[in-house]
Amino acid sequence: MKKTTRLRELFERKEIFVLPGGSTALQARLIEIAGFECAYMSGGNTCSTILGMADAGLATMTEMITNAGYMANAIDIPLVSDSDTGYGNAINVRRTVQSFIRAGVSGIHIEDQINPKRCGFVSGKEIISLEEAAGKYRAAVDARNELDPDFIIMARTDSRGAVGGGFEEALKRVKAYKEAGADVIYVEGPQSMEEVQAFRAAVDGPLLCTFSAVNPGISFKEQEDLGMACAFYPAAATAPANIAAWDFLHAFRQEGTKVLEQFRERNDGHPLANFGVYDYVGFPEIRKMEEKYLPEEAMEKYELSVGEYTPS
Repeated sequence: MKKTTRLRELFERKEIFVLPGGSTALQARLIEIAGFECAYMSGGNTCSTILGMADAGLATMTEMITNAGYMANAIDIPLVSDSDTGYGNAINVRRTVQSFIRAGVSGIHIEDQINPKRCGFVSGKEIISLEEAAGKYRAAVDARNELDPDFIIMARTDSRGAVGGGFEEALKRVKAYKEAGADVIYVEGPQSMEEVQAFRAAVDGPLLCTFSAVNPGISFKEQEDLGMACAFYPAAATAPANIAAWDFLHAFRQEGTKVLEQFRERNDGHPLANFGVYDYVGFPEIRKMEEKYLPEEAMEKYELSVGEYTPS
């Protein structure tokens, strides 16, 4: 089954699925290994982790698609990707959609902010007109249909917290974006459970919302009961890694190598300890291919060399 087809099935089923996000191919692999059915590439985390920049419209379409392609092609589950504003008007959106499809991504969300945009969790957001945004979603659907009708187009509205927006404006927009042909409606930043329920009642089909402004601890089951298609956590793989790296590096700088020894002792037996990550990025598979395709004598290198890790 194509990964785009699988993603469409996930969004159309009644049971909720969990969509954890990250910003690197390794994080995508870890999401898959942990047993999740789908992964997400966060634009904000890509900006901070890959580019070391703020998510303020600085990342280019090429940079985003390149990173999404790395992540999508490292896993066998579908990848959903942030595509910011689509990198221009409706005409630009056509190329954006088809470029993400060719990169191996299974679905994208396009937001209705102005360009340059900014992270959905940061104040100062501004939005384009409803009419312009709806035209971009129609263009996205047409471009999708030319290459892969199963590819998912998600219409994200940031209007709830934007200049000139608000709840009523967001409600009007989700209806218009659904009429424009978007497969999934994504509401950024509802401010109450009552608003979430109103958005759910306003549109048919798959809906997702972020809950950080309402109840960040709401359970998967509670989100399913509210009618969400997926439970969405854009930084699930990135935020814990960043915090762990911060804490370790500060302690390492202050206390020296004893912190490294404590780290090794504490994580002894962990699947990723002692070069364990090499098992999950393909070294065992490379050895199997070498055994299959290379001359027999080429395999003597494993007996004639020394390393702290030997793929098996």
